[in-house]
Amino acid sequence: MSSPTESEAARHTAEARAAVTASLSSVGASLTNEMRTRTADLHSNSAAISKQEKELAKQTAVLAKQGAEWDKLLQKGTKKLNEVGDIQNWAEMIERDLLVLEETVRLVEGKEGQETASGTGGW
Repeated sequence: MSSPTESEAARHTAEARAAVTASLSSVGASLTNEMRTRTADLHSNSAAISKQEKELAKQTAVLAKQGAEWDKLLQKGTKKLNEVGDIQNWAEMIERDLLVLEETVRLVEGKEGQETASGTGGW
């Protein structure tokens, strides 16, 4: 075989260069497509996240309002329970005073053995 001529060498070099360029273009196109796909996904996910953030803020406001209503109801209930406790204390004080009066009247009248409807002694 004879040695390749300059034109054949140039042709082989051009073919090799074309093959490398085509290979690089193919790799570049593949990476570009992948990056475009990722970019599109990021943009669509960003829009979905923004929508979810708005919905979350809306729901948080609703929950805050409901929490405030429940706190108000709790405060009213606590106040009512305190009032009931105050009424019970008042009733117990009245009952003690009545027992003292009943015992005093019983001692004054000298009726030690009689029972009353309350079971504490006679009037």
